[in-house]
Amino acid sequence: MALNVNRNVADAFYRYKMPRLLAKVEGKGNGIKTVIVNMTEVAKALGRPPTYPTKFFGCELGAQTQFDIKNDRFIVNGAHEAGKLQQMLDIFIKKFVLCPGCDNPETVLTVHAKKQTISQSCKACGYNGQLDMRHKLTTFILKNPPELSPAAQGASLTEGKKAKRGKKSDGQSGEKGSDGSENELDATNEVDEDDWAVDVSAAAVKARMEDLTNGAKGLTISDDMEKTPKERIDLFYSFVKQRRDQGMLSKPGADKDIVSEAERLDVKDKAPLILCELIFDSNILSQMKTYRSLLSRSTQGNPKAQKALLGGVECIIQLNQTTLLPKVPHILKGLYDLDLVDEEVMIDWGSKPSRKYVSKELNAEILAKAQAFITWLKEAEEESEDDSDESDVEIEYDDRARPTTLIEQKNATPQLVKTAVNIKSDDNEDDLDIDAI
Repeated sequence: MALNVNRNVADAFYRYKMPRLLAKVEGKGNGIKTVIVNMTEVAKALGRPPTYPTKFFGCELGAQTQFDIKNDRFIVNGAHEAGKLQQMLDIFIKKFVLCPGCDNPETVLTVHAKKQTISQSCKACGYNGQLDMRHKLTTFILKNPPELSPAAQGASLTEGKKAKRGKKSDGQSGEKGSDGSENELDATNEVDEDDWAVDVSAAAVKARMEDLTNGAKGLTISDDMEKTPKERIDLFYSFVKQRRDQGMLSKPGADKDIVSEAERLDVKDKAPLILCELIFDSNILSQMKTYRSLLSRSTQGNPKAQKALLGGVECIIQLNQTTLLPKVPHILKGLYDLDLVDEEVMIDWGSKPSRKYVSKELNAEILAKAQAFITWLKEAEEESEDDSDESDVEIEYDDRARPTTLIEQKNATPQLVKTAVNIKSDDNEDDLDIDAI
């Protein structure tokens, strides 16, 4: 099954594919080893010599590697699962294959022996820059540059020379009168150029642009998640601010995009704090209604986000203290009526002073202004609990007084009739007495 070379791209029609890596464990005890069965095919799809990813596995695993070019066997000592090696291959691709500019794998490595550096150039976007030389694989690449024949790379140099001589005798060495290794290089380069040849038709150019876009998105996601929480919050701030400046916050669908971005950056618990800073000012009472949908999506079912919203309101009150401090009860009631903050969260917030968002003195003033509303919430909650307790009372019916047999029912009936007659007669007597009076 073919995989996307850039695993961050989920597009099924992504043009850069590679075979899934296959591994086979051989031997026992100290002689156990893992043979990468299709390393040549994988390396060809990546445009790199097969010795590079094999050596990369050795560096990452701390294991020795062996290259048997003649028999097409690339070996890593020890027992290793194919899935684990595939994950390491993804790291190799990110470090040594994908272009940092466009995230496409159409790159070429060039070794500068005098400077002891390795540069990477991209055929797709024209990027040209240096590789990070801190990885151990770069030492191997410096000693075994890509233009060197794969048969002569690594520790098996004697075996590689024999392979070259064998190719010469079979007439596969290329042009006459030139060095065998150079001829193999030329042949390899020709194949690579054919593999990476680009169709300049309009359809091909369009497909290439789509790949560049998808690749850039994948790189952005992975890079953003590697940033610190503060950097991700700054990214979310810039995202919301841009849409606010464009007047898009109140448009349909904007709330979904903002919440999705908060989830992508893993800052959903802090998102309401950023929203308060960007959408609220001294007119917070009317602005809460305007942006109710956005705030509701950001806080619904999330007590942490609701506390962040209250913290953001504290910050807005601090900026507009003269205007908003007297209106604290109205602001809290607005948050409650719009279902932006649950009463449990609000009661908990009002139960203890905090200096997390504003100074302790200002927070104490805000809570003092809010006490009347908090008290009302508590009383309303207690009343609702009392009502629920009363509604939960169960009425039990006792069947013991009822006649159970037909005979008992028959005997009981005249008594009931007699009682009724007595009551009626009593009523008649009362009526007579009244008439007499």
